[in-house]
Amino acid sequence: MAKWGKGDPRWIVEERADATNVNNWHWTERDVSGWSSQCLRQLLPGVRVEGPEGVCQLTDINKLDGEASINNRKGKLIFFYEWQLQASWLGTSSAGLKYRGTVDVSNLSDENDMDDLDISVSLAKDQPNTPLLDLMRRTGVPEVRRILGLYIQQLKSEFSQGMILPTASGPRPPQSGLNQIKTSKTQFVQVFTRSAAMVDGCRGGRFQLLDGSISGEFTQLVLDQRIEMRWRFRTWPSEHYATISLDLEDRGDETELRMECREVPAGEEDSTREGWTRFYFQAIKQTFGY
Repeated sequence: MAKWGKGDPRWIVEERADATNVNNWHWTERDVSGWSSQCLRQLLPGVRVEGPEGVCQLTDINKLDGEASINNRKGKLIFFYEWQLQASWLGTSSAGLKYRGTVDVSNLSDENDMDDLDISVSLAKDQPNTPLLDLMRRTGVPEVRRILGLYIQQLKSEFSQGMILPTASGPRPPQSGLNQIKTSKTQFVQVFTRSAAMVDGCRGGRFQLLDGSISGEFTQLVLDQRIEMRWRFRTWPSEHYATISLDLEDRGDETELRMECREVPAGEEDSTREGWTRFYFQAIKQTFGY
């Protein structure tokens, strides 16, 4: 995954003395990893649950790995975050006995809904079994989920101001964003794929995406209308390519996209469909708002 803040300075707009971000067209980015880390460390120790079994509370954050950033593209704010964390919990049974354990969250990400978070609770290896473990799984997990949702709310509330600049008068760039992104220079493709890429956006031009997992060649390009390509996944049989056709139709405030995919190897249909949905369409929408 690409590190935020490593983009091409020619198109990433930072604080500048010479101009403002006219019409919010340029890509602006703010790293909020430090703020996020501090916020999570403040919020999580507030998790406390109580039941007939006793009382449990999160105490320390043992691991907090990840990053977060906020981006503005054409006046649309896009929040990226990805965290893995582990917290310790301390339980006191109704009989006054102490127990220790951990809570692990492996997929706190903008790609996952809060209900899809993988939250696991366990006892420390030297601890005997206790009903407090059931209390944490039954009541503690929803409370952890709620607190993580609060972090996301605060993230969006805290940094929504100041990222979108006033719109200046004058012509706006073309609205056919899908066509530009799919055939533009390498830097733009690397933004929505978040990985190394090489794109020669012309007829006969070659491309490699997702660190070489995807490769192919553009066979037809009609500006704002059609993209056709020979496309393959690295694990497919040698020199086997699918034919991908993307037809775009301007509908005023939106662009309609119709896709046709032919000659996919037998047994690869579902994974190909899932890959295009996740790594192309959803990634472009999350990154650029299209």
